[in-house]
Amino acid sequence: MTLARRLGRLALIPPQHFRTAWWGFIGHRFRRRAGDGPLVVVQAVIQDADRVLLSVRRDLRGWELPGGNLELGESEEQALLRKVQEETGLRVEILGLVGEYQRTGFLPHRARVFRCRPLSGRLRPSLETPRLRWWDPADLPDTLFPWYRVPLADALAGLPEPVRRQEHQGLAAIWAGFRIDLRMRASGDRAG
Repeated sequence: MTLARRLGRLALIPPQHFRTAWWGFIGHRFRRRAGDGPLVVVQAVIQDADRVLLSVRRDLRGWELPGGNLELGESEEQALLRKVQEETGLRVEILGLVGEYQRTGFLPHRARVFRCRPLSGRLRPSLETPRLRWWDPADLPDTLFPWYRVPLADALAGLPEPVRRQEHQGLAAIWAGFRIDLRMRASGDRAG
């Protein structure tokens, strides 16, 4: 990646971080109607043999689990299958629920994480996730966002029952995410 392109990526930081900060601290409150429960996201731990699939989003750059928000009328499973195919090009089979992760602090939400395996398709990046890679679980990247480490470890442990965990995303998590984003942008998304 050329110096000009790296500088261009770094120039995008203020508006993208402002948008992320707005949504995480304030904006999510306006999108939800009174009486709605917490925001629910679904995420997939996709395993193939001895590898796990991670993605990098185009806004906040760092490795994470594929997944996202539910659309109106969608079940969690339907949303997960749709998001995984949109983001990775893969059709997957859902093997089971790893757990539910209730997150407070920055962008409060409930993450439902599912263990999956690929069925068909060809791995391909998308506009939302321009970078995808299979990783050895024993050698995960340093630039994996910290809030994905526990769900990933739970999935790889093969626990017999889904877990329920409470996590707080405070200033330490925000700072870690910011540092990872800067490192990824400066490296052209090659930081691991």
